[in-house]
Amino acid sequence: MKKSQLFDFRHVQIKAYNFKSYKSITHVFSILLVFGIILSCSEKDAKKEIYERPNIVLIVADDLGYGDIGCYGGDIQTPNIDALAHKGIKFSSFHTAPMCAPTRAMLLSGNDNHIAGMGGQGRITTEFGYEGKLTNRIVTIPALLRDAGYHTYMAGKWHLGKEPESNPHQKGFEHSFVLLEGAGNHYNNRSALHNGYSNYTEDGDSISWKAGNYSTDFYTDKIIEYIDSNKDDKQPFFAFATYTSPHWPLQVDEKYWKKYKGQYDDGYEKLRERRLNSLKKAGIIPNEVIAPPSHEDVVPWDSLSPQDQMKEARKMELYAGMVDNLDYNIGRLITHLKDIGEYENTLFVFMSDNGAAYRDFISHDSFGSLKDYYNDDYDNMGNANSYISYGPQWAEAGSSPFRYFKDYATQGGINTIMIIKGPNVTRENEIHHGFTSLLDLAPTFYEVANVKYPEAYDGNKVYPLRGNSLIPFVSGETNEIHDSDYIFALEHYGHAMLRKGHWKITNFTRPFKVENFALYNLSNDIGEQNDLKEFEKEKYAELLKEWMKFSDEIKIQTPTPKPIAKETL
Repeated sequence: MKKSQLFDFRHVQIKAYNFKSYKSITHVFSILLVFGIILSCSEKDAKKEIYERPNIVLIVADDLGYGDIGCYGGDIQTPNIDALAHKGIKFSSFHTAPMCAPTRAMLLSGNDNHIAGMGGQGRITTEFGYEGKLTNRIVTIPALLRDAGYHTYMAGKWHLGKEPESNPHQKGFEHSFVLLEGAGNHYNNRSALHNGYSNYTEDGDSISWKAGNYSTDFYTDKIIEYIDSNKDDKQPFFAFATYTSPHWPLQVDEKYWKKYKGQYDDGYEKLRERRLNSLKKAGIIPNEVIAPPSHEDVVPWDSLSPQDQMKEARKMELYAGMVDNLDYNIGRLITHLKDIGEYENTLFVFMSDNGAAYRDFISHDSFGSLKDYYNDDYDNMGNANSYISYGPQWAEAGSSPFRYFKDYATQGGINTIMIIKGPNVTRENEIHHGFTSLLDLAPTFYEVANVKYPEAYDGNKVYPLRGNSLIPFVSGETNEIHDSDYIFALEHYGHAMLRKGHWKITNFTRPFKVENFALYNLSNDIGEQNDLKEFEKEKYAELLKEWMKFSDEIKIQTPTPKPIAKETL
């Protein structure tokens, strides 16, 4: 920190003295001595302020379902995540983008995914909003925290551009070990998206994955290693643990999934029903909620052969094992922070990046080459050379009580879990049912770090933040985060939504047409089953007007602009 920031000399006037006078000289020296003491104290106070600001640990699970974890009523063993929730707050109406990359762009920028440059995941164009990487229209959380004296670390999935200038090392992270693409094998360098190998970097330099390392274990090792590298200098840190679990391919050591053997033998429809009831019992959703109709791609469990049912049940066992292992590693991180005396001064945020994932790439014609080196035989499921996705059937169970899942702008794609716990959180073991979104996290982090968000950064004007800090609420000063006039909207590949208060318009019909928006009242219809646009015409017109304003502001293009380079997921 510059001395000019610590003490302002502009308001100090020193009169001209006759330096031939001993008293005058003594007087001047006395003034300079006082200045020195004040300057020294100011420096110490400023350093003390830096040291005492909380660490921030942001943990993002990849495609985790809404009702999976224990504290949300789930049947998967997650004692470490549950412990954070017990000392903090669970959010039942936390919203993300419907896919991984736009969520990460919004999360790290505090802005819309188009403003941040990720209007279409995997698509690179020269068009505003569709650059396929973070733009200079935003400034990232790690960049501002780093400038304010924080160490900034990241391990896990990046998914925000492969070019060297897009690397996290150039976006504010002091240390980072990242998978550049959206998915990877959890045990080796083999790509999970195409024929070939995944791309990893550490601190901006290309690096190979060491075969045998398991993704969630290794990313936790890296976060701990980075934290320890500066643990003695007393500066706070921002650690972004962006895990690739439980994203497909579903792979995990046998000791984690075997404890769930037989637990899902009655099928995905029964699990969906159990999840609906367990969420109610946990107080996450209202008792009167009913499940919406199944997605058209979901095949009834009873129509499957016994062999297919066995394989389906194993898919969910593997998924549960990955979540179990994820919780184990979060426990490792928590234990380490306790061991080094940093746990009590750490703000924790745990979230999923979007709803449960339905895609099954290996069964898709466009990704047929994956079958050349992956073996999905029943006895091989879960190993490093297997490629298992649990598909729309289990994703729908994971998204209960909502409609659909990842990709969609329905609640099943964007209403996910979020837990916050830390020194600023005075509410304990509470559930907040009011609307929140990932756009609220950037202003939250800036408030606890005492960082002022700029109008420009590195000579570029940046767009203002779109969310509200959670601190007034989590500290007990207020009871709401957003008022009824707050607008939250998003669009991604034609999947679109806008919410104002408890009213929401949703559009998921392809190709995108404005007239396909449906209107829902989420105060009594979180499953988006009753389209009210013919009955609430004024409200529908009001939200459509807000949509047009939002669409013009962020320059949405439909259809999404064609790429100038080969698309990469």
